[in-house]
Amino acid sequence: MIKIAVIGYGYWGPNIVRNFSFVEDADVVCVCDFDSKRLETVNKLYPSIRTTTDFHEVLTSPDIDAVAIVTPVSTHYELAKRALQNGKHVFVEKPFTATGGEAEDLIALAERKNLTIMVDHTFLFTGAVKKIKEVIQNNLLGNLYFFDSTRVNLGLFQHDVNVLWDLLPHDLSIMDYVIEEKPMAILATGKAHLNGYEDTVYVTVFFSNNMIAHFNINWLSPVKIRNILISGDQKMLIWNDLDPDEKIKIYDRGVDVENRESIEELLINYRSGDVWIPKVEPLEALTVEANYFVDCVMNNKTPINDGYAGLRIVKVLEASTQSIKQMGKMITI
Repeated sequence: MIKIAVIGYGYWGPNIVRNFSFVEDADVVCVCDFDSKRLETVNKLYPSIRTTTDFHEVLTSPDIDAVAIVTPVSTHYELAKRALQNGKHVFVEKPFTATGGEAEDLIALAERKNLTIMVDHTFLFTGAVKKIKEVIQNNLLGNLYFFDSTRVNLGLFQHDVNVLWDLLPHDLSIMDYVIEEKPMAILATGKAHLNGYEDTVYVTVFFSNNMIAHFNINWLSPVKIRNILISGDQKMLIWNDLDPDEKIKIYDRGVDVENRESIEELLINYRSGDVWIPKVEPLEALTVEANYFVDCVMNNKTPINDGYAGLRIVKVLEASTQSIKQMGKMITI
């Protein structure tokens, strides 16, 4: 039985507590938050879970095996470091850390102590992303051309990070998981309109092969859109996360080029075939992830969303931030 403590019971913390409470081989024994009113809610919902406003108590407690850190990113490094130093496995909210250096330090510390780090990249555990991974691994799309993502909504505005650090980790983690090729350069542009943090950002990612990726993220859209389009030379895939029934559609559409002696003689044929809607397993992603974390801890497995995965995302975020500050200058990573 893995005894888990949760630090942070704000927006996402209640979901973490609820889902880890369902894990057969886990027991949520403590919730920590500075807000006593939030802890009153915990006491009403989970009378058996003790609460505290002192995170030092959680990090040093000998009867806690793992800590879930669900706090602002600026606090992730210190809390995770203290937890690891005290022999505790760590489940940490995205993004992993505020800098790549912090991520590298935590990874090295966890490896020295043989402890597990898992970054909460929840979308990796959805049925849709698992299906996308399967489609790409089976080469159904062919050689990939581009990965295009749109994640826009009206809010929720954050008070400590911009939209880049708030929303982009979701789609970066999906791309990192389903596509083996890793980014080589980034360019990004963005603007702050309301509270001093960029609320509208566009990021372009370049790869060493012929593939390119683009991300549109903002908090100012009048409608909520969560779409990913992945195009290959054989087929194209669209994921609409808001569609309750047909989340993924695969189109047998594309362009075939017959190469002749000169570019003027290129013969372009447009292909329009069937549309395939694969079955997507309905999964409670966070429940699956919570069970997976406990399994990795108990059986000493390396998670797919380990510290290195978190580090790769942070490096892209850092490069994007640098590019925004330099008005879209390309940054190599």
